[in-house]
Amino acid sequence: MTTQPIDPSAEDRPIIGDPSYNPPDGPLVILHEDESMLILDKPAGLLSQPGMRPELADCLEARAREYCSTVTLVHRLDRDTSGILIFAKTPTAHRHLGLQFERRHLSKRYIAVVWGHLTEETGLIDAPLRSDWPNRPKQKICETGKPAQTEWSVISRDNTCSRLDLNPLTGRTHQLRVHLLSIGHPILGDVLYAPPEASAERLHLHATEINIRHPEGGAHLKISSPCPF
Repeated sequence: MTTQPIDPSAEDRPIIGDPSYNPPDGPLVILHEDESMLILDKPAGLLSQPGMRPELADCLEARAREYCSTVTLVHRLDRDTSGILIFAKTPTAHRHLGLQFERRHLSKRYIAVVWGHLTEETGLIDAPLRSDWPNRPKQKICETGKPAQTEWSVISRDNTCSRLDLNPLTGRTHQLRVHLLSIGHPILGDVLYAPPEASAERLHLHATEINIRHPEGGAHLKISSPCPF
């Protein structure tokens, strides 16, 4: 998940069975730009920020800085998650936006496709999370972990899968991925958590909407990104 303090090493540790880093090409997809912010649509498979190894230098942050040298990353999406990512252009904007994430003065929506059919139409997953240290970067549910809550609702179902609308009430690392796994419905294409029967060409998780206040003046701003799967 997206809104934890940024850990540059979290995504670049070797993972058994994980393919080598092969970031997608293509121009920046700009969802919104003004004097304070640059909001981009991150493709799946591209790191939000550089990893610790030289071969992991290509990332959306580096590409964004080629476009605007002053941008700084406000939050993070997992490498294989696509969707909305916010950059600040000024220190004032970064501070203002960072506080909105820290204090949860914003709302976010994700779209996911999960394995299996949920029996209810809506629900709340309330399960604390912590790092699974022997298996980093995996996370796990643990009663001594940090509080984590995810609201979900079913958009549609097909023969084997369900499409969900997700509202994370907290922003823990891998929160949506671990929470959905915990109720028996892993996200399709999750190389860390999903079983073989839920394999897919990509992680089916997309940050589709965010509602924030503009760092200059506080006006409400709603940003949307169409789901690519």
